[in-house]
Amino acid sequence: MATEETKGKGGVGETLGKAGTTVKEGIVGSLKGIQEIETEIVNLTRQTVTDALKATGSVAQETVNVSKDVFKGAITAADQVGTGLVEGTKSVAKGILLAVGDVGGDATQAATNLVKGAVRGASEVGSDVALVAKSAVTGVVEAAGQAGTNVAAAAKAAAEGAMEAAGSLGQTAVTSVRDVLVTAVGGLKDVLGAILPKGEEPPAALPEPEPLAEKKAPKAH
Repeated sequence: MATEETKGKGGVGETLGKAGTTVKEGIVGSLKGIQEIETEIVNLTRQTVTDALKATGSVAQETVNVSKDVFKGAITAADQVGTGLVEGTKSVAKGILLAVGDVGGDATQAATNLVKGAVRGASEVGSDVALVAKSAVTGVVEAAGQAGTNVAAAAKAAAEGAMEAAGSLGQTAVTSVRDVLVTAVGGLKDVLGAILPKGEEPPAALPEPEPLAEKKAPKAH
């Protein structure tokens, strides 16, 4: 059984570990159902992250850590159920962005930080980093639209967070994340500028966004 990182009794690390566990358990239950899966996960994540951020007392600094922990919980839940990685991680991203708004945080900064957390969390548990990054960015875009936030700014910030986090994992991760994001946000030229290497022009005709395919993981025994 994996140990949870702690920073002293009742400290930030303990809170984050509990947040990830709460979301994981909730998503396992939700994914086994049929109705209102996305709404349930968004609401669960929103409340859990709101509570976690209030406990840390530092929204800007802790959004990456909270997000990483919660995404790890979501990915683990999908592994246990055998499906739901795309739906789960997208909904988690939406819930996190809404939670940051609930505690008065900056949505654009949160978009960057939560996707960083998603990429780092996916890497730590051995999941598909590019797929999780794309799903998280999609969730940010949808949540920004629902919350009345500038969608293009949120998408650009999220893409920058994905690329920065991928950069710490190596060139293979950078290439795979960039490729899936170009497809995901092809209609937003400002976002493409944040993804593509300097001096590289976006393709004249971008392919239509493809459905997010996911790999079905075996159920944990």
